[in-house]
Amino acid sequence: MKKQRRVFTKEFKLDAVRYRKTHQHLTTKECADNLKIGLSTLQRWVREAESDSTDIFRGSGNYESEEAKELARIKKENRDLKDALEVLKKAISILGE
Repeated sequence: MKKQRRVFTKEFKLDAVRYRKTHQHLTTKECADNLKIGLSTLQRWVREAESDSTDIFRGSGNYESEEAKELARIKKENRDLKDALEVLKKAISILGE
């Protein structure tokens, strides 16, 4: 018998991400267990919520101020640079072998 795959609403996903962010004292695993979802599922939702590469969690794009807009741009640039750095580190380790 096949296990049936659960489907979550966008609202549930957003609530799960908010729950994780507001319960910093808990591990991600504890949060996932409390929500009765898989650890990797919660980790993916958090990652997607922080990423601009998917529109699952994207808001309207309207910002309260120019400062908020600039902060969002800088955060995105920071994430992109961190990703690029990880790729370079992996390439260096592969070439160094």
